[in-house]
Amino acid sequence: MQHLTPQGQQIVDDIARRHGFSQDAVTHMLIAVLNGNGGMAQFSHPEFGGSGQWMQGGMLMLGDMFNSSLKGRVDALCYELANLLANQPGLLQSGSFQSQSQGGGSFQNQTSGGFRSQSDLFVPDPADHWWPQALGAPSATGSQNNVKYAYFADARRLAVNTGGDVWVYDTLDHQIGGFSQQQGTGGSISFGSQYGTIDLGRLPVVSRNGQLADAPLPPVHATDRSTQSRPAPGPGASESDIFAAIERLGDLRSKGILTDDEFNAKKAELLARL
Repeated sequence: MQHLTPQGQQIVDDIARRHGFSQDAVTHMLIAVLNGNGGMAQFSHPEFGGSGQWMQGGMLMLGDMFNSSLKGRVDALCYELANLLANQPGLLQSGSFQSQSQGGGSFQNQTSGGFRSQSDLFVPDPADHWWPQALGAPSATGSQNNVKYAYFADARRLAVNTGGDVWVYDTLDHQIGGFSQQQGTGGSISFGSQYGTIDLGRLPVVSRNGQLADAPLPPVHATDRSTQSRPAPGPGASESDIFAAIERLGDLRSKGILTDDEFNAKKAELLARL
């Protein structure tokens, strides 16, 4: 739920007076236009004739369908709110990061686009920025069922929030374009890239809830489905296994897949097992 800042409340009050609607009605429509990414709105408020829909380009449907005067007022309000949101940096989403339904089961599409940054209109919601801060600003975000996604193309990282746990994956050489999740408990998650539809479980796990995962192997080409990952050496592993794992970590760091901090942390963990 979006909450207005004091400045946002003053702006809404001014718009409400000029258009002849209540502050509650204007706030309702502002959230509706925001949820429609500035180009459309689905709303339901008695001052707007009940349920209705607005879209830039001249399309407006009201429950009070024969009230031409109300249509004109609602249309003017929506256009002003859309312009207001467009002039707030970071509020409206952009980009072509989309998900697609898959055949053979029931799926939900994911909403997507860039994340919404702080603005003068709305109080920041910490839940909107749930990924590790070290990853910076995502290229695209989305949510589907009870799962949230944040994709960091430049860093080759994907953060997934499921059940309150935040997993960070190495996206290897995938150029991710969207996600699909099968309906139901434990439904599988897949993503689309230049290699087609790929199961999320094929990506190496970098961390879970801020804790680094076991050392991954060098990336495997996404189309090589016959290659299986080997686990990192556990307690009691031979000295040669541990040094081999450190070499693999070094390769990942040199390729930019691991950061220096990730490399040093895993290296220290492996050396402690000698």
